[in-house]
Amino acid sequence: MQKYLAKSNPPETIQEHTDNLLKNYQTLKKLYPEINIDWYLLELVCLLHDLGKMNRLFQKKVGNGSGVGKEIPHGYLSVAFVPYSKLEDLGYSEDEIQVVYQAIARHHERKKDFTEQEWETEIEKLSEQWETFFYERLADNADYSSKIDEIYFYPEARIFEGENTVEIETFKNYVQLKGLLNRIDFAASAGIDVELENDFLQESMEHQLANFQEKNAAADWNLLQKYMLQHQNENVVVIAETGMGKTEAGLLWLGNHKGFFTLPLRTAINAIYTRVTREIVTDKQAQRVGLLHSETYSQYLLHEENTEMEIDEYYTRTRQMSLPVTICTLDQLFDFVFRYAGFEHKLATLSYSKVIIDEIQMYSPDLLAYLILGLSYIDKFGGKFCVMTATLPGIVLDLLHDNEVDFIQPEEKFVSERVRHSVEVVHTEIDSVFIKPFFHDNRILVICNTISKAKKIYSELKAMFPNKKVRLIHSQFIKKDRSKKEEEIFEDGQKDNPESCIWVATQVVEASLDIDFDLLFTELSDINGLFQRMGRCYRNRALDVDTNVYVFDGGEKVCSGVGQFIDKTIFMNSKKALEKCNGALTEMKKMEIVEQIYSTEALKKSEFYDELTQALNYVKSFDSYELDKKEVRSKFRNINSITAIPATVWQENKEEITSYMEILARSSKEVSKKEKMIARTNLAEFMLNIPDYLYKKSEGEVHRINRYETVIEFKCDYSEDIGIIM
Repeated sequence: MQKYLAKSNPPETIQEHTDNLLKNYQTLKKLYPEINIDWYLLELVCLLHDLGKMNRLFQKKVGNGSGVGKEIPHGYLSVAFVPYSKLEDLGYSEDEIQVVYQAIARHHERKKDFTEQEWETEIEKLSEQWETFFYERLADNADYSSKIDEIYFYPEARIFEGENTVEIETFKNYVQLKGLLNRIDFAASAGIDVELENDFLQESMEHQLANFQEKNAAADWNLLQKYMLQHQNENVVVIAETGMGKTEAGLLWLGNHKGFFTLPLRTAINAIYTRVTREIVTDKQAQRVGLLHSETYSQYLLHEENTEMEIDEYYTRTRQMSLPVTICTLDQLFDFVFRYAGFEHKLATLSYSKVIIDEIQMYSPDLLAYLILGLSYIDKFGGKFCVMTATLPGIVLDLLHDNEVDFIQPEEKFVSERVRHSVEVVHTEIDSVFIKPFFHDNRILVICNTISKAKKIYSELKAMFPNKKVRLIHSQFIKKDRSKKEEEIFEDGQKDNPESCIWVATQVVEASLDIDFDLLFTELSDINGLFQRMGRCYRNRALDVDTNVYVFDGGEKVCSGVGQFIDKTIFMNSKKALEKCNGALTEMKKMEIVEQIYSTEALKKSEFYDELTQALNYVKSFDSYELDKKEVRSKFRNINSITAIPATVWQENKEEITSYMEILARSSKEVSKKEKMIARTNLAEFMLNIPDYLYKKSEGEVHRINRYETVIEFKCDYSEDIGIIM
C-alpha cells in the first residue's frame, strides 16, 4: 500500500489526519447533538475532504513523490470520490448532493486559476493513486469517478443565498456543512479539540450566589437575573440600569451552553474577562473562558495564572472558537454578515451558540447595522441572543422587527427607584474657571468631546492647581502610558479612595471603566453618551448632594466635536431635551429620553439614520462571496487611523524598539512563534493610533521589519502627561 501524506511537518498521512477529523466529529456530535445538520453528510465530507491530496503534485510538495505540471487545489480533486449513486439511493435531492460537492471543493477558499480541462486531466490521473490507497473507514462512502456530472458540480459553480425558499434552505445547509467541516478540520490540524464542554457555568453561578449569601444570608438573584434564568431558551432584549448585575444576568441566561459575550470596547472586555476568571470561573480557565480581540495574546501574557507552556494552546483554542465561553469584540464575530469567502465556520458555530450583546447603545451606525443583520442570521440559523443595555435606542427595536428577528421583551424595565444624579445645565462652553471653585478634598471628573478641548482644559486646571493631582487621559497616548493611566484612574475612581484629584478625559471613559467620582463636569455630546458619562459619577450610590453633574451645552454655540463625529441633529435634540432635566434625574427618566431621541421618527433627518440605513442596504446589496476577508476587515473596523510610534518615543527607546524589530525580522527556524508574539506585544507598547487628519499634518518614516511588516516613526513630539504634541 502506497503511503500518502496530508502534511509534512510533522509528517501525517491522509488516513491519520482523517482519523483526527472523525474524532472531532464525534466530539461535536456528542456535545451538541441538537445542531441542525445531517450528521451522515458531515461525516462523509470529513472522510472525503482530503483524498485529492493523493495527486502527485501535492505529494511532491510535501516531499513524498515526483511529478510535473500545475497543481490544482486538492479540494477540487477530492470531489472525484463523492459516492453520488449511494446518495441518490439514500434519497438525497440534487440540491443536497450539490452541497456535499461544494463543501468538499471549497473547504479551503483558494482562488481558481486553472481551466476545466486542467481540472479534468488531474482527476483522471487520480485513478492510479486510488488503486494503491486503502483506508478501512471509507468502506462504501467513497466511489471514484473520473467524470463528474455537471448537475452536481463544476469548478465555476457556487451556492448563493438566493431569494426563494429552496435556495435559502440550500444555502443554510451549505453554510452548516462547510462551516462545521472547517471547524473540525482546523481543530484536527491544530491538534486541539473542536469543542470543550460547558459543564461548569451553572455551578459556578450557584457558587457565586453562595459567596454573596455568606456575607448576607438574604442575598438572592435580583428580578433581572431571575428573568434571564427563566428565559434561557429565548431571544431576549432587556433594559436594565447600571449596577443591576448585567454580567451575572447574561451568564445565568447562558447557563451550560456554548456562548459569546460581546462588548464594544477592548478595555471593557479585558475587565469582564479578568472578573469572570478571577471571581466566577476560578478553575481551569484556559479550558473554559477565552478572550478574543486584536490583542488577545498580550492579554494572556499579563495573566499570571497562564503558564508559559499553556498560552500557545490557550490562544489557539480561543482563535478556533473551541472554548465554551468567549468574551470578544463585535468585529471578531459579526464580520460574517459580509458573507466573504470563508465566513461559514463563524455562522455555523453561532447556529448552536448563545450570544450576549452588552452596551448596544455604544455602537456607531455602521456597527449597529452589522449587529442587526448578524442577529437576524443567528436567529434564522437557530442560535440564540440576548441584548442587555442600560439605555435602548428605539430605532433598534424597529430594525429588529423590520429584519424579522424573533425576540421577547419583559413588560417592565429593570430599574430601581433610587436617584443617583442631580443635573445642572450650564449654557456656555466647558470652562475651567467655572470648575475651579468646586475642587476641595474631592474627586472630580471632567469629560470633553475632543482631545484638543481636553488638553486645553487639562493645561488650565494644571496651572490653577500646580501642587494637586491633575491628570489627563485620551486615546492619543502610547499603549504603555494609556494602560498606566487606566490603572491610575481606576484606583482614583474608587469611591472609598481618600485622595483628592482631577481627571480630564474624553469619551474613552464612557463605558470601559468601573469608576465612581464625586463630581462630573462634561460637555454635551449626545444624550446617550451623556448618560454613559454620568455612570462614571455616583455609579453605585444614592444621591446625597444638591448637584453632582454639570453639563455644558455650548450656549449659543455647539460643543466641540459636533458636526465631526457627533451628529448635529441628535446633539440639538439632546440639548432641547436637557432643558427639562435640571435637578434630580431618575433612571426611568433617562431611559425615556433615550427612547424618545433615538426613536426612528426623531432620527429620520439625522446623519446617524442615513449612515445606519446605508450600511444595512450596503451589506445586503453584496452577493455572497463578492468580498474577500481582508476587504471585510477594513470595512468592518472602519479603519481611518495609522498605527505608529511618535518620533520622541522612538528616540528615547531606540535600542529596545530595534531589539524587538530584529526578533521579528528573523526566520521561523531561528526564532519560535512565541518569541515573535512576545516581541510584537512588547513593540506594540510604544505604539498608538494616529487619526488620518493628524497624520497628514506631518510625516512618517517607514522602518521595514521584514517582507510583510513595517513600523512607522511619526514626526511629532510626545509627552506621557499630554500625549501627542504636533
